[in-house]
Amino acid sequence: MKTDLTDTTASKINKALVLGRRAIGTPAIGMVLTLVIVTDEENAYDALKAASDAAHEHPSRTLVVIKRVSRSPRDRTRSRLDAEVRLGADAGTGETIVLRLHGDVVDHAQSVVLPLLLPDAPVVVWWPVNAPLDPAKDPLGALAQRRVTDTYACEEPVRELVARADAYAPGDTDLSWTRITPWRSMLAAALDQVDCEVQAVEVEGEEFNPSCELLAMWLADRLDVPVKRSASNGPGLTAVRMDTDCGPVVLDRADGTLANLSIQGQPARAVALKRRETAELIAEELRRLDPDDTYASALRYGVNRLNAPAKGDSGDGAGALAAAAPVGSAAKAPAKDATREKAPVTKAAAK
Repeated sequence: MKTDLTDTTASKINKALVLGRRAIGTPAIGMVLTLVIVTDEENAYDALKAASDAAHEHPSRTLVVIKRVSRSPRDRTRSRLDAEVRLGADAGTGETIVLRLHGDVVDHAQSVVLPLLLPDAPVVVWWPVNAPLDPAKDPLGALAQRRVTDTYACEEPVRELVARADAYAPGDTDLSWTRITPWRSMLAAALDQVDCEVQAVEVEGEEFNPSCELLAMWLADRLDVPVKRSASNGPGLTAVRMDTDCGPVVLDRADGTLANLSIQGQPARAVALKRRETAELIAEELRRLDPDDTYASALRYGVNRLNAPAKGDSGDGAGALAAAAPVGSAAKAPAKDATREKAPVTKAAAK
């Protein structure tokens, strides 16, 4: 069921929601969170499709905020809010409201979104593209417990990672980090099988790919060993090679689907390590809404410190990675440090 509202208000949108639920026979609200997507017209379709697929796992009210910037100075003074309310089969398992903001109201999107949030439910804000440099201080970001960006969609991803580190606040996360969850899980599990010390690491992947940089920073931060960042033709991450005092440990994925894990003294084995769609990444991010301390620590390690000798001893590689292994990984991870990973959108889908 779709209801179009032109030049409307938040009050009329709420009324349309109530009438729509009654019309389709679902007066109760069974959603667990509010997902706010801040995007442009070009990327709205892909972002909304990913959110709709994720809603099968996390029923939510999805608010799509599209800021329509007028070219004419005269039109910028004409504030208008257009809305499209989708319920039932048109909205999957939740409710979807597409908000198009015109004129001065573009600068006050939070005043439009606030009355439409589900009461007593967490709020997640996702910027598929054009995320603010400081998401926590953004007016919409300030409403959320969780703020999701995607540096892969930026023109200069590596520089964007530096800005993300400077502006990090608890609750910030990035889909480039989510994309490497399977890699972190597999590497932690591999080192958990051997009793050895990691001496050096090489991370190979596409140039200017933020997921590769984040994985390299995570390994350097957890293991305190030199990490070399090498470029390849992709797709995405292609290999991680760890030199240990009992032989090399190599995780190699040349085709973006199937990887080969090699551990000294053990037979090589094939492992599934496919590149995931944006919907899977968003669904993963919505599974936990508390701050991701492991992401924060890896982000703050700094891109500029890669390819440089690490300070201090490498320590026990298996224990260090296991302590930061994602939830559900094969490694035995203490609950206090458990984490997870994610995937891409729009431009990220090309990864």
